[in-house]
Amino acid sequence: MARYTGPVCRICRRAGMKLFLKGERCFGPKCAVERRTYPPGSSATARRRKQSEYGLQLREKQKARSIYGVLETQFRKHFAEAERQPGVTGENLLRILESRLDNVVYRLGFGDSRAQARQLVRHGHFLLNGRRTDIPSALVKPGDVVEVAPGSRENEYFKLARGGLQKKSVPRWLELDAAGLRGRVLSAPSRDDIDTSINEQLVVEFYSR
Repeated sequence: MARYTGPVCRICRRAGMKLFLKGERCFGPKCAVERRTYPPGSSATARRRKQSEYGLQLREKQKARSIYGVLETQFRKHFAEAERQPGVTGENLLRILESRLDNVVYRLGFGDSRAQARQLVRHGHFLLNGRRTDIPSALVKPGDVVEVAPGSRENEYFKLARGGLQKKSVPRWLELDAAGLRGRVLSAPSRDDIDTSINEQLVVEFYSR
């Protein structure tokens, strides 16, 4: 599976905001956005050119891709699916991105970042409705159950994670059983449930050029 392997802190600095790509590090003093408030390759006093409309649209699309860890081909597929669905295309796109299995694992608190959650899924540590699923892009739907596979429950990582799950807060469209290391999808996420700071309309405009 293709994935981005470059430095992620540069992505946050380029976006000018925390995208929370490194889990706990993003909340501490080592966060690159806290230490360097200017884009990479620039100085704090460098002149900044006014961005064009295309530049703003591209930046928002790239930001959405970075937050969810999706490469261009997969992102385009998600957008095409969002266009086919009834309703507002931008909200449909965010709903699809939130419904990815790797994002659900992250939202349930099993991973400190979406990248870590994706790796856990790829390594076969999770069951979706009782079946082992190692495809991070698999989409969940209301009623689906995501749980740690029986063979992984004694893994040291999940032993430590079980204690931390008690302190996790999950979106209202999900339900977490911390003791049982499982979660349930209660409903499809609405726009109000999605806390990522993305202007989805700019993404739609980018692909509608």
